[in-house]
Order: sequence, then C-alpha cells, then structure tokens
Amino acid sequence: METVTLNSKEQKRLLVLNRINEGKLTAEQAGELLGWSVRHVRRTLARYRMEGAEALAHGNRGRPSERRIAEGLRSRIVSLARGPYAGVNQQHLAELLADREQIDVSRSSLRRILAEAGIASPRPHRRRRRHRRRRERYPQEGMLMQIDGSRHDWLERRGPRMTLLVGIDDATGKLLGGIFRPQEDAQGYFLLLQQIVESHGRPLALYRDRHSIFEGQKKKLSIEEELRGRADSTQFGRLLDELDIRSIAAWSPQAKGRVERLFGTLQDRLVSELRLQNAATLEQAQKVLESFLTPFNQRFAVRPAQRGTAYRKLTASMDPQMLFSFKFDRQVAADNTVSIGSHRIQIQPDSHRVSYARARVRIHIDMDGQLAVYSGSRCLASQPAPLEAPQLRLADLRTRPLKKSSSKKKASTTKKPSPFKPPRQWKPQHPSHTWYLDYREMPKYEPMAPAGDVLADILGEHLR
Repeated sequence: METVTLNSKEQKRLLVLNRINEGKLTAEQAGELLGWSVRHVRRTLARYRMEGAEALAHGNRGRPSERRIAEGLRSRIVSLARGPYAGVNQQHLAELLADREQIDVSRSSLRRILAEAGIASPRPHRRRRRHRRRRERYPQEGMLMQIDGSRHDWLERRGPRMTLLVGIDDATGKLLGGIFRPQEDAQGYFLLLQQIVESHGRPLALYRDRHSIFEGQKKKLSIEEELRGRADSTQFGRLLDELDIRSIAAWSPQAKGRVERLFGTLQDRLVSELRLQNAATLEQAQKVLESFLTPFNQRFAVRPAQRGTAYRKLTASMDPQMLFSFKFDRQVAADNTVSIGSHRIQIQPDSHRVSYARARVRIHIDMDGQLAVYSGSRCLASQPAPLEAPQLRLADLRTRPLKKSSSKKKASTTKKPSPFKPPRQWKPQHPSHTWYLDYREMPKYEPMAPAGDVLADILGEHLR
C-alpha cells in the first residue's frame, strides 16, 4: 500500500473535500473556506475521487514553472516601468513594450510583475457598489469564528472602563470565550485565542476586522519585504499561520454583523449581571464573565445545519507555550548580547557554539512575561546582562536617599540683605595725569631685550 504524506494545509483540504463527498458542504462553501474558486474546487474534487489523497500533493512542488518569465526580462520590465514609461497605464504599457522594446508580455503577466515590484496602476479603478444581503451561517460548528472587541463602561462607573474581547462561532452563535482587558491589545487576543483553542480546538477560519493587530498598516514595503514579495505578518497573523487558521478580513462592520449584534446583547445582559454581582474591578468582572458563558449559550445558541465539529485539536508537535508567545528576530551583538526594549540578555556558550556573535536568533516572550532566546528550535542558555554605566548611574540616582537639610543650616546659610551704599562720586585727577597730556607728550614704551642680545638691540633700535 502506497503511503502519501500531506502537510497541514493539504490535510485541511482533504478534510473539506471529504465533507463535500459526504454531502455536508457545497462547492461554494468549500471554496470560501479554502480560498479557491468554485471551478478549482470541482476540478480538485474530481481528481481526488479518481486518484485519492495523492491528488492533493502537487507533482511540481518545489520546482519553478517552465513557463515563468526569466528574471532578467522581469527586471528589465520593472526598470522600464519605473524609468521612461513611468505613469503609463498597464494596458498601454504592454502595447508599448511590444511595439518599441520587442517584449511580448500579456497584460495580466505585466500586472503581476509590477504588483510584485510594488508598482501600482496610475489609474485608480472605481469599484461598483455591491448589493448586500445577509449571509447564511456556515453549516458546521468550527468552520468559522468571528472575533472582535468592544470598549464600554461595563462596570457602570463602579470601576474603570474596559474592553471586552470575545469570539463567537458562526454556525451556532455560541459564545466561545471572552476576556476583559484595559484596552484592545495583541496580548488580549493571544489570551482569547489560547482560551478558545484549549477548550474547543482550532477553527478552520477566523473572521476579523482590519485593525493593526491583525494586519500591517504600512503603505510602503521595506527592501526586505519587496525582495520577499509580501509584507511582514503581525504577531497575531504569525500565530494564525502557525495554527493553520485562515484569516479573513471584513471590509465593513456590517460584514461581521453577528459579533456586532452580540455586543448589543452583552451590553444589556452582561452589564446587568455585573451590577447584580457588584463587580468593581477587572478581576471580578472576569469571574462573572466565566460563569455567564454557559447560561448565555444555553439561551441563545442555535443548532447547526450539520452535526459534528470542524474544530481541530493541537497536534503533538504544537507546544502551546511556544505558539502563544510574542517572537522578535534579533542579531546577536559582538559581546553575545541581544536587546529588546529596555532589557539586555547575555547568551551563554554551549556545546553547539562557543560564541553566537552576529548570529540571527529569535526572542520569545510568553504571556507571563518570561524571556527566552531561541536559535532555530533550540532554547539557548541566557541570563540578564550586566547594566552599562548610564543605566547604573540612573539606578543609583533612583535608589539614593534624598538629603534632608536641617532648619538650623537653612537659617545659617540664608543671606541677609546688604545695606544700601550710595554710588561713588567722580573726583578730578591731578593735572599731570596722562588723561590730560597731549599724545606727543606721552612717554614712549620701549621693548626690553636680554642683556648681551645683539639681535634684540638691533630690533630695539628699529622700533625706536
């Protein structure tokens, strides 16, 4: 029997295709989950029915296409688009390249080459308004989860204003988890997703807004990002990639109306429950929320169209502490230290390397604030680096006790006002004073020379 090895993405496709064969999903729903067109779903499904799981493993994996435009020609097209043909629209540019430069390239290929180089079309395209209608729920629990945050006076002035982060299942409307935070932040979403994954599992897709926590807001890519062909992921985006959860962005609040309407209900019922429990702090509100979830779901959750669940448990190779951590890439300094914020970490030598100077490492910060340095999958031995001179002086100033001066010393050092002195009156000088002499009658000053110095004497004669 032949063994077929599939990666996590191909296993996810296999799961969705099996749902289609069982009649639990349509091709349109599968395409939305996988990010495919309906035609591609049907084509892959037909090949899967004929060849089995082997059809999902691409035969050309890791090999460049034979029809790919050569890199030299792509670079020449980009340089022409930025140089003499700057500002020309893409269709016109394709015609000019064919007529004047003898470069025959289709408009679609030209558009892809320019998009990879970060060159946008000079003519903005006006999109037609789409007719909006209410979207049908996904048929099975775990196929789609919506998350969002709501800033509200949840404690009704008994405590601080807080932000509630929640996740809701699209198929059932079940409130999967929630957490109160002082503000909407990335750590809060990390804790929320960790709470949901550990209690239910990993959903197939996640629906969210376009907050900077989920996607970068840079309008211009860096050189490294341009060479890589895509922008850097945010910390939360990197977490979704590692969990194999597809991230879907909403273009309007109405698009994620299920979670928006949920907050309208919570701002009524949960606020009343917090008032009845007399919660006045964030910790007390979190305890009330944990006891609030079960009766709320019993009251408002609906039955999905299909039985079963699409939630996936963490595999044996997935370490929750490694996954749910902030990760920052750093280059080790010559003294084997790395810095992050105000922290400086000293890397110790080990059996693999005596020195890690100039090496690329990754700093992990878990949800408890613990720091760890990794080189690949190995955790390096490290400790806090000694403070430098400016930090030592600052720490000494902060810990040095203030000098208290006594009242006697203050009294002794207090200056008394000086008595008034009348200004001095001018007195006329003697008539023989040089002030009254004519310049021709003033004495002449001669330079002095050492005794016996002939040269000085000669100079003295000339000066006189």
